[in-house]
Amino acid sequence: MRGRVGRSNKKAFCYLLAPPLTVLTPEARQRLKAIEEHADLGSGFNVAMKDLDIRGAGNMLGGEQSGFISDIGFEMYHKILDEAIQELKDSDFKDLFPPEENQTFVRDCQIDSDMEMRIPEEYIQNIAERLHLYKELDDIETEETLLKFAEQLKDRFGPVPPQVFVLMDTIRLRWQAKKLGFEKILLKNKTLKAYFISNQDSAYFQSPLFTNILKFVQLHPHACKLKEDKEN
Repeated sequence: MRGRVGRSNKKAFCYLLAPPLTVLTPEARQRLKAIEEHADLGSGFNVAMKDLDIRGAGNMLGGEQSGFISDIGFEMYHKILDEAIQELKDSDFKDLFPPEENQTFVRDCQIDSDMEMRIPEEYIQNIAERLHLYKELDDIETEETLLKFAEQLKDRFGPVPPQVFVLMDTIRLRWQAKKLGFEKILLKNKTLKAYFISNQDSAYFQSPLFTNILKFVQLHPHACKLKEDKEN
């Protein structure tokens, strides 16, 4: 049907068959409800927003979904351009740019967790408002600003739900991960896996920071260990 829908005087229909609602997961029921509520022509934008909302923070904490809909423009362009320039400094043109005294090796860290970290729709019903708050939270870089964010939520919407506090703790984890040189964190089944910078030629692996991490692992073999993972 690709390329043919809408090019004739005949309407196209799509039938979605689903098992009884009693056997569907809560997330699946929400997705079906979203399709039912936004079935009009041009509703794809609303469906996409609802999908983001159902998935919660997801990898908003990483680079794959950074920016969100409302920030596509000069700000996002500038961010992508800055990351590309820094990547070139660390690779092709590393001989032209000496290492900075307080060099930041990781620009962003993706965090994937099985914990419930989100702003519940029962707490804030407006989808656009929740997405705006996700973006605001994603931009926070200090503990003081993070605490102010929580106070503002309480003042506007009432007591902050536990899921939001978990989300805030994840933001704190991302701060530390970036400082330590981790590009990705997996926090599932009460186990934390941290992935170093994927670029093996990065100056990070010759830095005192990486050396100190290796020493820590050697001194605490029962608490942590190193493992090569060629797929990540």
